[in-house]
Amino acid sequence: MPSVRFATTRWRLAVLGAAIAPVVVLATAGATPAPLPTDAQVDLYQDGVATAGADSLLRLPRDMAATYLDGSRVLDPAALDPAWLATGLDPADGEVDRLTVIAGSTLATDQLLDPRAARRAADASRAWLAAGDVPGAGTRFADLGESALLDMHAMTLTNGASLAAASPRWRYVWPRDSSFTAAAYARTGHVDDALRVLDFLRSVQEPDGSFHARYLPDASGVPDERGLQSDGNGWALWSAWTVIDEIEDPGERAAAHERLAPLVDASTDYVLGLLDPETALPPPSSDYWEVHPTELTLGTAAPLLAGLEGALSIYADAERWDRAADAARAALRLRAAVEERFGPQGYPRHASGGPQDAATTFALPPFQPTALSGADEAWRSSVMSMLRPAGGVAPGAGWRTDGISWTPQTALFALAGASTGEIEVAESWLDWLDQHRTASGAIPEKVLADGSPAAVAPLTWSASLVVLTLAELEDQRAAGATLP
Repeated sequence: MPSVRFATTRWRLAVLGAAIAPVVVLATAGATPAPLPTDAQVDLYQDGVATAGADSLLRLPRDMAATYLDGSRVLDPAALDPAWLATGLDPADGEVDRLTVIAGSTLATDQLLDPRAARRAADASRAWLAAGDVPGAGTRFADLGESALLDMHAMTLTNGASLAAASPRWRYVWPRDSSFTAAAYARTGHVDDALRVLDFLRSVQEPDGSFHARYLPDASGVPDERGLQSDGNGWALWSAWTVIDEIEDPGERAAAHERLAPLVDASTDYVLGLLDPETALPPPSSDYWEVHPTELTLGTAAPLLAGLEGALSIYADAERWDRAADAARAALRLRAAVEERFGPQGYPRHASGGPQDAATTFALPPFQPTALSGADEAWRSSVMSMLRPAGGVAPGAGWRTDGISWTPQTALFALAGASTGEIEVAESWLDWLDQHRTASGAIPEKVLADGSPAAVAPLTWSASLVVLTLAELEDQRAAGATLP
C-alpha cells in the first residue's frame, strides 16, 4: 500500500521559506527566534479515520493513503486490496498496520468491499454536507475545509461524544475540544450536531458545575486522576453562545436556550464561584498545556473571561436580566484584572511573567467581544519565540525545545488572523496546515522538524479550528474582503 510521503530537504526549505510570510506580518522588533531544535522523533500513529455503515468508525494504519468516496470518509471499495484485508480487522486495537473499528458497530472486511453499502454510506454523508455549509468552498482551501469538517463529523459519536483522536490514549472527550467542535458545527449550519455535543458535556458535568480534564466517551466517568480543569467551563459557555447566535428562527432559538440552560447555568455559577472577591482572578488550574498548575495562566483566565462574556450574551438574549447583570459585573472585573496582571508584561503564560504562549490568541476575538488592551500587539510579538523549524508553532515559547510544531496552536494563530482582519496571515497559516496533512488528508497533532506529520491524525481540535477559521474568512469576504 502507498506510504506516507515524507518531506525532502529541498521541500522542507521551501515550506520554511513560505512560512516566513505570516511571521513577517506578525513579528515585532522585540521577538526572538526559538532556540535550535533537538529534532525529536515521534511516530505517526495513524493516517486518518474512516466511516462505514450507520455508525462504525475505523482507525487507519499509518502506512495507508486512503481513497474515500467523494464527500465522505467512506473508503472506496475499488481502491481496497482484498488480499490486504484477508487477515481481517485488528481485534486487539494494537497493530498499526491493520484497520481497526474503534467505535460503533462491528464490521467484517466483506462489508468494506461491498460497493452498494459504501455508496449508501457516502450518500448519507453527502446529504449531511449539503444540509449545511462547506467551509472554504470555492477557494483554494475547499479540500482542506471539507476534509476537516468530515473528520470532525466522523469523530463525533451518536451520543454526542466528540473524540479528541482515534488512538487509545486520545480516545476521550475533552470539554475544551468538544466546545470547539460544537462551535464549528454551528458556524457551518449543523446546529443539531452542535447541540448534541453540548448535551454530552452537560451529561458529564459534575454536580457543582465543574468539569474534569477529560471523560470516557460513554459518559461513564473519567479515565484517570487528572482532576478538574476550569477552562472547560469557559469554553463551554463561549461555545453555547456561539451556537445560539447562529440560530435565526425565534422558536428554534428559544428551544436552544431552554435545552442549554442547565449547562449554561451550572457553568456560570461555577465560574462566578471561582473568582476571588478581592482580585477578581480565578485560582490556578491546568489548561491546554495539560500540566500540573503552579500558578495562574492566561490559558485559564482568558477562557473563563470568554465564558462570562458568552454567559452575558446568552442571558441578555433570553432576557434573563438578573443573570445577565451577574455575568456582566464578573466579566467586567475579570477583564480588568487580566489586563492589569497580564497586560503590562505582554500577556505571558503566567501571571508572574515570563515567556508567552498561544493563549495570547484567547485574549482576542472570536473569544472576546473586543481585544483586551495590548493583546493584539502581544499576539503579534509572540510568534517568533514559538516558531519551529517546519514552520508551525509550539504551544508556547517555554515549551520543550524539540523542534516539533503543533497544529492546534498553529491553527489558533490562523483563527486570530482571520478574526482580526489579517486575511493574508490567516491564509498563510492555513496553507501551512494544508501542506502538512497526512496522505489520507488528515490534520495531524504534530509536525516534526523535517515536515513529517506525527502523532495522532486527525486531531479534532485542529480540524475544528480550521473550520472556524474558514468560516471567519467567509464572514470577512462577505464584509468586503477577498478570498482567492
